[in-house]
Amino acid sequence: MNQQDYLSPNWQRGEVRLVCVERWQETHDVTSFRFQGTQRVKFHFKPGQFITFMLDIDGERVARSYTISSSPSRPYSLVVTIKRISGGRVSNYLIDNLKVGHSVNVTGPDGAFNLIDISASRYLFLSAGSGITPMYSMSRWLTDTQIGSDIAFVHSAKSVKDLIFHDELATMAERHQAMDLFYAIESGERLEAFASVEGRLTLAALSEAVPDYLERTVFVCGPAPYMQAVKTMLHDAGFDMSRYHEESFGAPAASAEISAQDGTDFTLQIGDVTAGLNEGQTILEGIEAKGLPIIAACRSGVCGACKCQVLSGETESSSEMTLTPMEIEQGFVLACSTRLKSDVTLSL
Repeated sequence: MNQQDYLSPNWQRGEVRLVCVERWQETHDVTSFRFQGTQRVKFHFKPGQFITFMLDIDGERVARSYTISSSPSRPYSLVVTIKRISGGRVSNYLIDNLKVGHSVNVTGPDGAFNLIDISASRYLFLSAGSGITPMYSMSRWLTDTQIGSDIAFVHSAKSVKDLIFHDELATMAERHQAMDLFYAIESGERLEAFASVEGRLTLAALSEAVPDYLERTVFVCGPAPYMQAVKTMLHDAGFDMSRYHEESFGAPAASAEISAQDGTDFTLQIGDVTAGLNEGQTILEGIEAKGLPIIAACRSGVCGACKCQVLSGETESSSEMTLTPMEIEQGFVLACSTRLKSDVTLSL
């Protein structure tokens, strides 16, 4: 580190231009990218938060969010870790095309799923697949900044070859006595150095790996079926669900098409743009149908990226998870989780 590093300006919020300075394979289908600012900058974010890439793909403006897998305790670069998925337009585009020296625009950081906004003294991280990325950032931050952080980390993967960050987590666990690492390997393979269970995670396996799991604060991230199974398992075991926190960037929800017979029930007004929506459609669908800029990361009401303000009219929301009481009072809603109950005027 040199004097220039200490004098670097801080980036805490907004759009920034990043340049890829390094990329490497984590597994056969997972790639990590390290970024620095095109001008020297220190990155300030909360462990567990995400950034949103603003890309042009085949002439279309596309926004997609990825968790920051690096830690804010190491602020001179950002790392995102991306899994190749079948039909994954943006993920596969980045893996195939983003090279060292290329630059991108990102916005953020965003996300209420983090260790600053959620307080805890004893942690249980449960992840599956690429859902490990926020947990890795959180673990790195805790072990970098707090002596003796009490962490139980249970990760589920299809096979040993699908384990992301295995070597790095192994080093953390070896160096920090209060961190316990455990794996559930669906293929039935075993790891020599760390405890693991064959097949998917069960309550019996969790109880054996983390006997005091009922006393911890739980953070969960992974595919939607995994998260639903974990949530049900913990609820049925009598876990205090006020200490259950989850994050997921799922596939885009299916759009509710407007057919001629459906008609439109209400009008959504955004500046000088008007969209007709029926009762089954979300505000997000109306915004996207008109090609207006909005970030929609999880599309399920847990990330808060699609926050917007209702200036007039009546709406109904199925999620207000990331909104503060003051924002709700001021008329802010999550576009992905809100439907019109009357004609509405909206501000993005």
